[in-house]
Parts: sequence; structure tokens; C-alpha cells
Amino acid sequence: MIIIHHLEQSRSQRIVWLLEALGVPYQIKTYSRDPNTKLAPPELKRVHPLGKAPVIEDEGTVIAESGAIIEYILEKYADGRLAPQTPEQKGHYRYWMHYAEGSLMPILVMSLIFSKIPEAPMPFFVRPLAKKLMKGVTDQFIAPQLRDHLAMIEHHLATHDWLCGDTLTAADIQMSFPLIAMRPRLDPQQHRHIVAYLERIEQQPGYQSALCVVGPLKTL
Repeated sequence: MIIIHHLEQSRSQRIVWLLEALGVPYQIKTYSRDPNTKLAPPELKRVHPLGKAPVIEDEGTVIAESGAIIEYILEKYADGRLAPQTPEQKGHYRYWMHYAEGSLMPILVMSLIFSKIPEAPMPFFVRPLAKKLMKGVTDQFIAPQLRDHLAMIEHHLATHDWLCGDTLTAADIQMSFPLIAMRPRLDPQQHRHIVAYLERIEQQPGYQSALCVVGPLKTL
């Protein structure tokens, strides 16, 4: 049976959704973040050298990285479910699976890190400089990048109910984490197709089951 090593408020939430959607039995071991640093506890390094989540174990095989885990589960357990069927769908699928972690998540992580700068302990005379740096990077780089990403996703979803067409695939599960995390940044008018897309995600039985297991994801 698959064991999910789940770090609270992490990407591993979508692996729980995937398994719930497929009806694949699993066990879950939950780890709490350090209350001060918000980092994963050292125990996760006993499972994988980087000590990150998600990580799964299956019959002695340890697999890390969301995309790799999703591919493994689909190949072994899905029997074609949640996978693209046509060449066009496969093209969309490949793009969004890689885009989620390769392009969108890095800018979100950078945004989160810079937003924490004003809260960090530092000498009082340094704080104004730190805030100025944070504002400059946010205004000149992070915010424009996020606008471009959201505009591209909005444009795509204007003509697609799901990322690969008219049916849910694992690419939607992969993309769910960054988009749900970004929800407070969405404008109901400017991003109405993304908002509607997230509402469709929240109606999925597998997603609702995952929430019962690991709880809702906090937004950024």
C-alpha cells in the first residue's frame, strides 16, 4: 500500500486528492512544520535526503517530487483515468504539468519570501532599507510576473473547462496547488474564468475527500 508522507500545508495535498480520485488505498503520515521557521521537521530526511514533501513509499520504492509521483501513480494504478487521450490533450497536459512547478511556483515562492522580510528580526536601522528592497522587487518584478501568469491562465481557461479540454486530468490536480494558494490575488472580474475553474475543482468528490483527510490549503 502507498504511504504518503504529508507535510501540513504543502504540495502533498494534491497527491492525496489524486489517490482519492482514483480510489487507490493509501496510508498517510503527517508531519508538522516548525512553528518558527515553517520548515519541514528533520524526520522527513529519514524518508528522503532533502526532507521535502510530497514523498511516497510504495513497495519499498521512495518517490519525491509532485510530477514524478503523479506519473508513477498514473502508470501503475490509473488504468488510463485522469490521463489525456488525444494528441492535442497530451500537448496541453505536458505543458501544464511542467509549468506548475517550473514557472508558476518559483514566482509564488519568491513572493512569499519577500513578503516575510518586514517580519524578520533585524536592527531597526536596517528595517527601512529591507522594506524598500522588498517593495522594489515586488513592484518591479514579482507583481508584473504574476499578472502575466494569471493573464495567460485566464486566457486559456476562457476556452477550456479543464486545462486539457472538457475533462479533468492529473494536470488540473497538479495546477490546483498554486492556483488555490493564489486565490486572494484573483480579481472576480479580471480572472473570472480562473475563479470558475477553482469552483469546479472544489466540487470534485476526490478533492472534497482530500479536504476531509488533510484540511484546506492556506492561501498566500
